[in-house]
Amino acid sequence: MALTLNHFSIRTTDLQTTRNFYENVLGLTVGPRPDFPFPGLWMYRGGHDDVANAVVHIIAMDPDDAEGLKKYLGDRDASSLRGSGAVDHVAFFADGLAGMLAHLQRQGVTPRQRTVPSIGLHQLFLDDPNGVVIELNYPASERAALPG
Repeated sequence: MALTLNHFSIRTTDLQTTRNFYENVLGLTVGPRPDFPFPGLWMYRGGHDDVANAVVHIIAMDPDDAEGLKKYLGDRDASSLRGSGAVDHVAFFADGLAGMLAHLQRQGVTPRQRTVPSIGLHQLFLDDPNGVVIELNYPASERAALPG
């Protein structure tokens, strides 16, 4: 059996701020989403013609109408939605490190950076508005090509 990551989902009480992070910081785009009985967005990397490109599913908790979400996915206390719980982080492979560092600086986001020479990766760690840690993995050669 072969497994690949399809998507990860984030429950939030602040849909717009969460959308802005994934759209403006990571460059994902809002695309088609089934008509679920609760608000939310699917964020795509690449074309909107393939749901496999919907890598982040944002699930909005509407305090005025929580029944659709409760019936579909189960109930969660809104106070439990900070951080990533038992999941430590979600990671993406990426390229274009210099461009992303400049982009993050313009967005006012300061990543935590690490290089793992033994596997040839340079990592950026970011926190989304819900406290979920996002890891971006670049070829270490891209870091070596940067000044300083």
